[in-house]
Amino acid sequence: MPPSDSKVAIVTGAGTGIGRAAALALLQAGYRVALAGRRAEPLQRVVAESGAGERALAAPADVTDEQSVAQLFRHCVERFGRVDVLFNNAGSGAPAVPLEDLTLAQWQRVVDVNLTGMFLCLREAFRVMKAQSPQGGRIINNGSISAHAPRPNSAPYTATKHGVTGLTRAASLDGRKYDIAVGQIDIGNAATEMTAPMAAGILQASGHTAVEPRMDVGIVGQSVLYMANLPLDANVLFHTVMATKMPFVGRG
Repeated sequence: MPPSDSKVAIVTGAGTGIGRAAALALLQAGYRVALAGRRAEPLQRVVAESGAGERALAAPADVTDEQSVAQLFRHCVERFGRVDVLFNNAGSGAPAVPLEDLTLAQWQRVVDVNLTGMFLCLREAFRVMKAQSPQGGRIINNGSISAHAPRPNSAPYTATKHGVTGLTRAASLDGRKYDIAVGQIDIGNAATEMTAPMAAGILQASGHTAVEPRMDVGIVGQSVLYMANLPLDANVLFHTVMATKMPFVGRG
């Protein structure tokens, strides 16, 4: 693998939250990074914030669209020459309503982004990493603590994140012969816009509402960087990083 100051990464969902934190961590470590997301403006803001100049590329893309994903990878290779790391991060959730009140459209949107979109990006990464020289690379799928334990009223998100775990396991096996290492990061309560309601209190499995601790999202960026920097003969298959006191382990 090339040294970190010449590696190339793609980060999906890079305009906000966890994707933004990961993109900034990679850029600060010397990576060349293609930042992907549906909206150009947030991506451009992160590029400007990074101060990375030509090492940062804002690359608008829709992970649910097969041709858009292919174009994203083509654009990255045309600009930087290869792809060493994919942080397969883009994700979506449905309204926190009782399961029986979910619409098919709400269910399908989460499946399209969280599972099909992740597959499309992973498949394109396989194609590029298999063909490039030197061959190989690393794919980090963003799972979730929901891949292990659900929250109330979260059926689409939880089901798709369990699916991501299966995709990670299968792809890690299929990537071996091409020196493609596939792993998953499961994140609990990173302080982003999505988790802001936790500061006021959110519904617990017991039916009551409670405030939950959160952690600095920059910690997640450093976790992604750690995984990205591993040599290809080592892999973190599953990595959990979480707010220490969040209600995940235990009963009640």
